[in-house]
Amino acid sequence: MKTAVAIRHVHFEDLGTFEPTLRDHGYAVRYLDAGVDDLRSDEVRDADLLIVLGAPVSAYEEDKYPFLACELAILESRLAADRPMLGICLGAQLFARAMGSNAYPGRAKEIGWAPLVFTEAGKQSVVRHFEGVSVLHWHGDTFDLPAGAELLASTAICRNQAFTCGRNVIAFQFHPEASAKYFERWLIGHACEVSGVPGLSVNTLRSDTERLAPLLEPRGQRCLAEWLCNLRPSVI
Repeated sequence: MKTAVAIRHVHFEDLGTFEPTLRDHGYAVRYLDAGVDDLRSDEVRDADLLIVLGAPVSAYEEDKYPFLACELAILESRLAADRPMLGICLGAQLFARAMGSNAYPGRAKEIGWAPLVFTEAGKQSVVRHFEGVSVLHWHGDTFDLPAGAELLASTAICRNQAFTCGRNVIAFQFHPEASAKYFERWLIGHACEVSGVPGLSVNTLRSDTERLAPLLEPRGQRCLAEWLCNLRPSVI
């Protein structure tokens, strides 16, 4: 089987609805927990697909979280070899940094459900599957679009919501993998953050997710499935 290694930072931000799609496409899925597992292993370097998941830390805080420096080095190596990678939230910000751009605090926290606005390239890409639905946003940081990357989608709060770099790298600032089934874990794990944002309500997030996640879930799976089918062989 092909191997998909997911670097996980907090247990409740996992692959969500993406995991069954990966398995359906012949990938054996393995999680490695940042700060606990050895991310410098051959398993990460040689994985057919590397996925970097989200976290309530910033991509520029390697002075506080040394594992981020390790992740950046891994991403730089895999980018040089054109090995397939997918980034979500923090993962997208780390991809941008590994490609030479900056990550930094956004002008406002973006937490909750809202639709995307697609670029012309986005309308022709795999993110077109999200047209007509709202997606889950949960971030306070943003990043500059790296040189050579193609912007696919934006929101009013955050311009850089999705980008690709060639056929083997895709990054989502939003959460295309979100599911209703385990969302309560997010509300518990992010309780302090939710309580610190004026106007943000646990009850509203819960009810919006119950209503909107079932619409998002098949779209996210179709997006991932199409992207996986279009991957090209790596240089190394």
